[in-house]
Amino acid sequence: MMDSKNVASRVIETGGREATVLENENIRVMIDDDGGMVPECSGSRNGDWINAHWMPWFRSNSGSPYNDAEHGSFWKAKLLYHIAGNFPCIPNFGPGHILNGVTMPPHGWTANQQWRYLNSGRDENSGAAWALSSMESPEREFPLSFSKIDALLPGQAVHYTSIRVRNRGAADREICAAWHNTLGSPFLHEGCRISGAARNWMTPPPGGEFDTTTRLALGAEFEGLNQAPLLRGGRADISLVSAPLGFTDFVSGAIPSSAALTWLAAINPVLKMIYLSFSPGPASAGEEDIILYFNNLWMQYGGRPFTPWAPYEGGPDLTYCLGLENAVSAYAYGLEFARETQKLLGNPVTVTIPAMGQKTLRSGVLYAPYRGTALDGGIGIVHGEDARLVCSGKEMAFFAADPSFKTLKDLESRHV
Repeated sequence: MMDSKNVASRVIETGGREATVLENENIRVMIDDDGGMVPECSGSRNGDWINAHWMPWFRSNSGSPYNDAEHGSFWKAKLLYHIAGNFPCIPNFGPGHILNGVTMPPHGWTANQQWRYLNSGRDENSGAAWALSSMESPEREFPLSFSKIDALLPGQAVHYTSIRVRNRGAADREICAAWHNTLGSPFLHEGCRISGAARNWMTPPPGGEFDTTTRLALGAEFEGLNQAPLLRGGRADISLVSAPLGFTDFVSGAIPSSAALTWLAAINPVLKMIYLSFSPGPASAGEEDIILYFNNLWMQYGGRPFTPWAPYEGGPDLTYCLGLENAVSAYAYGLEFARETQKLLGNPVTVTIPAMGQKTLRSGVLYAPYRGTALDGGIGIVHGEDARLVCSGKEMAFFAADPSFKTLKDLESRHV
């Protein structure tokens, strides 16, 4: 078991990728410079480390940079060449497209470009292990700057992240933002339970990437994850993770305006572990907060018989993972679609970064064991107290945390 002091270190991971590792006795995360990918989020359980994050079988570890002429026919996009685990999606959430002459890559520059590592250490005030990195927009016509802090706090099993988005231009910029938390083996398997803050849900309308892979009815609204309408009639309980089904589906749920936290969780009742992402909700929004108004589920349970999900065109989809994605977006249909949509289920689908101004996206990922059967059936409510998160399942479960992001804000004030 690691010493109780938080530590930060630089490593070279598979594929020659430069990365930062933050770790304490409860949690360990590895954050790649390449796209801000977090391929490892390992929790400590009975002295063992169990990674919750998705590590795709098709992720390239050649060490060669992506070249469309050489790699495009199989991977289709640079993003899929290095995708893994959790990653930030700004200013686009969805497919690549051209917007007013500006190239928007799939899931934005923050998931595709190289983050510039600046510094890391252990904070004297809080004991936090932290790392600072930055990125500049590659498009002069869309002049955004990004500053990112990753941090762990002593005694907590939470990975905190702050991304400050600055607009260096003379015009306001309307963007999407998301965290693409993606779970895989050994944490994810049949029988896991999904819970979220959203109460009203919707499947995306026809015209997107799920048209040919879905088992769910498209463009349908429903209440509760246990009432998802099927394409061929009937309903399914999608809060219960299934085995590979040969389908890939997506649903989006609106966060109530009364919610102080946006949260989305998966429970593994066999391992007795919870993975919960959280960020400020609509009811606790500050003037400069980027609020993620939607829970999104990307259920990659098969259904894509084409590369890179399959080893060859028409082959079997070998990919099994679950996206627990919190976002301000219209489904995952991209920034242009979101700008045209404006609102979905009553919530805004974009956020505006004012000219010469800034806004900040703050989030946390709790990954920890729990006792007994308290959360086996899922979670109904999550709320924050001064120094903990309270999760209400069959019984109450308590986890040390900083749901007000006070320490993260303090790190921002001194390092960004």
